[in-house]
Amino acid sequence: MPDARRTESFGDPIGNYNFRVEIGGVDAGHFQSVDGLSIENEVIEYQNGDDPLLRKRPGRVKYGDVTLKKGYVASTVLNDWIEAARLGNGQYDRKDMSIILCDNTNPEDSGSEIKRWNCFQCFPKSWKVSTLDGKGNDVMTEEMVIVIEWFEEA
Repeated sequence: MPDARRTESFGDPIGNYNFRVEIGGVDAGHFQSVDGLSIENEVIEYQNGDDPLLRKRPGRVKYGDVTLKKGYVASTVLNDWIEAARLGNGQYDRKDMSIILCDNTNPEDSGSEIKRWNCFQCFPKSWKVSTLDGKGNDVMTEEMVIVIEWFEEA
């Protein structure tokens, strides 16, 4: 017989398919994918005097660019932000952004927040739409790459 305490303490894994994004405190909707949320420490290598060992220590922290991808709709949140960046003459309209993982274990409450990553001082780096193909029948998608200064788990 399985140990019930073990199941309760670990639970089922959380799915990666139920999430939404907020930009500047405004719900930007559900996206097909969010990619690139990452942290990387630079490694500084050094050698002390005549010590034959190469030593390593942590350096600066770098945060990855975040790529948002979704079916193309006339979303004013994304369009207004990229337009402000395009017309800003180098002055980017920085906004905070949140990536919110929603509950997928309870069908009656599938929108409740279970995890949040708050990204700060973000601005759009690039935007593109999928290939237009007269012979195709795929959904048109848009993809936006967002530069983030840093993020925190909430």
